[in-house]
Amino acid sequence: MRKFLIFIFERGRRFKRISVPIGEGILFFLILFASYLIRLGYVQNEYLQQIIFSSLILIPIKIAIFWMFKLYHVSFRFTSLPEIVIVLKASFLSALSFSLLNVVLRDWQIMEGFPRSVIFIDFIMTFLLSSGLRLSFRMIYFPQMSSLGKRVLLIGAGAAGEQLVREMKTSPSANYLPIGFIDDDQRKVGSYIHGVKVIGGKEQIPNAVKKLNVEEIIISIPSANSSQIRQIMNFVRQTSLVNIKILPGLSQILNGTVTLSNIRDLAVEDVLGREPVRLDSQLIANYLNKKRVLVTGAGGSIGSEICRQVASFDPDLLIIVDIGETEIFHLNREMKERFPARKMIFVVGDCKDYKKMKSLCDRYQPEIIFHSAAYKHVPIMEENPREAILNNIEATKVMAQLAEDIGVEKFVFISTDKAVRPTNVMGSTKRVAENVLKCFENNKCKYVSVRFGNVLESRGSVVPIFKEQIRMRKPVTITHPDMTRYFMSLTEAVQLVLQAGAIGEGGEIFILDMGEPIKILDLAINMIRFYGLEPDKDIPIVFMGTRPGEKIHEELYEDSEEEYPTRHEKILAIKNSRPPGSDYLDRVDKLIEMAKNLEPEEEMLGLLKELAAI
Repeated sequence: MRKFLIFIFERGRRFKRISVPIGEGILFFLILFASYLIRLGYVQNEYLQQIIFSSLILIPIKIAIFWMFKLYHVSFRFTSLPEIVIVLKASFLSALSFSLLNVVLRDWQIMEGFPRSVIFIDFIMTFLLSSGLRLSFRMIYFPQMSSLGKRVLLIGAGAAGEQLVREMKTSPSANYLPIGFIDDDQRKVGSYIHGVKVIGGKEQIPNAVKKLNVEEIIISIPSANSSQIRQIMNFVRQTSLVNIKILPGLSQILNGTVTLSNIRDLAVEDVLGREPVRLDSQLIANYLNKKRVLVTGAGGSIGSEICRQVASFDPDLLIIVDIGETEIFHLNREMKERFPARKMIFVVGDCKDYKKMKSLCDRYQPEIIFHSAAYKHVPIMEENPREAILNNIEATKVMAQLAEDIGVEKFVFISTDKAVRPTNVMGSTKRVAENVLKCFENNKCKYVSVRFGNVLESRGSVVPIFKEQIRMRKPVTITHPDMTRYFMSLTEAVQLVLQAGAIGEGGEIFILDMGEPIKILDLAINMIRFYGLEPDKDIPIVFMGTRPGEKIHEELYEDSEEEYPTRHEKILAIKNSRPPGSDYLDRVDKLIEMAKNLEPEEEMLGLLKELAAI
């Protein structure tokens, strides 16, 4: 019977815009007749004439009202509470129209003796039967779910969880069977959402997984930060489940509408990361929208994420530069697929090649530059100081000079916390690059720097190294048991870059209020446990000793650098009380020439140390 009804409905869908109003018009006539019958107990001949006369005027009005509320544009198969509320509004407006009609026609002979309570009865029946008609379609198409599908427990009984369960129950391809909610809100415990019970708080997770034979857990809290996720995972680890999925953050869900396609596997970065910085999107849009934006080092983790986020603000032109052909090739494919309407130029080029970069800047006249190109691996740069000087210092000086020459509005430089009291070549070259920008401060271009801690998802982070070691069941290697580092997510880091560009007035160094640094040992232990293993039982932890130039603890600013708040609570700014001297750029040029001429490394490093100490 159900299949037959669906067949009939499907055949009628091609004429839906006509058949549905006609069908509901017939229903409206029957409702009006029934209203008289309920009110009078029987319908005399004169009242039958009154019903027919009223129907000829009232039914077209009701159909027009329902059409105005777009109730004939919504698929009946997906009727839910918002549609029922619209039916209520349309029914109420129809009742008002019926009342007005009675006032206008009350002196007509055919309307004599009109029972006014019929208007109220007609309103109630119109709402109930029109709602029932729509819900019946949904029930026919989507009957009560069977026991088929993966048995899933949802953590979070809020709006996102409700939307997921609704889709699980209405989508034929969902292949999910929601069997319970977990929520810490005691007011929800014991209640049902689309027939799914809210069992209790997160402490009930182990018991629920065991009793309900849960096969998968979905964390349906888009606003959950890493601390909340860690708390949930502490209870999940008490079960044997390893199949955990999560909804991404609110900023990654378009229009606030949650669907099953948004769900992804829980990643270790979700547990280790921090809540992203709150963005002033309008402020960022004001300086990126319809502007020509150049990004150097675009093939790297941070550079490529800058390209993605900048593209979302609709620049006039995005100029994507990297020295690596392979990186440009892959980024080209990704960006054109994700942003087909954006105008983008992909350039393979070396930022310290002045002629190449000048030709590029002269041709496209960028208005904003994000300078991300740099060598970042501390141990490798200790062995290759010449390349660090040329790539991190000379390239920055070349791009800064070009920014001044062509009148770039903003120049945002990606620095590092290792530039604070640097003890290694990489940190020293970044500190010198920060100082170089201060020598270019002028009214033509606003130069700002952004200092990062470690970025969880970057290729240079310890996190992917630990992941690979754990996956291969190899010992997790740590340099020192007391070593700490500041961490942030890739999204957070780039948000800081964009925000810095928006609020920077020139000369600032921006840093993130990153809270307490994380012990690398604790990071390793948490990552091992995230994969359901035990440290020093399933995976050994081995201490290798500190590497050349490596600090035990990193810093975000020096004592001589004055820290002050900005308009964003998570972003701080500093200004150095010791600006470079008038001869600073001359000394930097000397260092660059020493590197180019392959002069003795000891002399070159001596000058680098002097310049980094300023």
